[in-house]
Amino acid sequence: MNAENKVIAYIHPTAVIHPHAKIGKNVQIGPYAVIDENVEIGDGTKIMPHAMVTGWTGIGENCVIYPGAVIGTEPQDLKFKGEKSYVFIGDRTVVRECATVHRGCGAETETRIGDDCLLMAYTHVAHNCVVGNHVIMSNSAMIAGHVVVEDRVVIGGITGVHQFVRIGRNAMIGGASKLVQDVVPYTIVDGHPAKVSGLNNVGISRAGISIDARRNIKKAYKILYRSGLSLSQAIEVIEQDVESCEEIEHFLRFLRNAERGICRTRKENVE
Repeated sequence: MNAENKVIAYIHPTAVIHPHAKIGKNVQIGPYAVIDENVEIGDGTKIMPHAMVTGWTGIGENCVIYPGAVIGTEPQDLKFKGEKSYVFIGDRTVVRECATVHRGCGAETETRIGDDCLLMAYTHVAHNCVVGNHVIMSNSAMIAGHVVVEDRVVIGGITGVHQFVRIGRNAMIGGASKLVQDVVPYTIVDGHPAKVSGLNNVGISRAGISIDARRNIKKAYKILYRSGLSLSQAIEVIEQDVESCEEIEHFLRFLRNAERGICRTRKENVE
């Protein structure tokens, strides 16, 4: 820490701060918190008592890290051999009690969490995950290695997400779900294993998506899930029959890259 930041940051005398850690302005670090050598903390961030930030970790501005949270520790992967890897957390993200975020597995790899996220108590973000902006992970939700969570996703509590799964933007995951396949953008899934139950209309509306785009999303959804077509056939029909817009182009890109397959509906569901 430089002398200027020592004056304008509040650091409790029992906190353990490595002298090479980079602490921004107006940072608060509470009792018994531990900040290791290669950590960088942005302006206005608050680290509460007994939290630990270690590894090569960067935390953005105006974040809040609650007691017992541990960020930047080694990945739980047998392939890990002690290589240098990273965690990056964006601005205004809140990490609640006893949540864990692990750094990447593989030299120079990273785990990344975006801006304005809320990771509730006991959540876990594993190595090499990419979590977008405005994501909410409810209590005890856990995502395994290499998972991608796009913007404005809500993951219900006690949910487990298999490694390499992708969750599309504006999706909602019901509590206690088990995800082993990709979740298509704008949908709601629930169950063990998770199945699609409909469109996340509330989330779509709150995201400010236009009425025209919402109509296009609904039409694409019906083609994908109500036409009886295979995934490749549905993609072709959506390309031909649904008016192009940014949301539909993203929808199609996601489907084309669904290497694990996508969550499907239950047969008993009706539109």
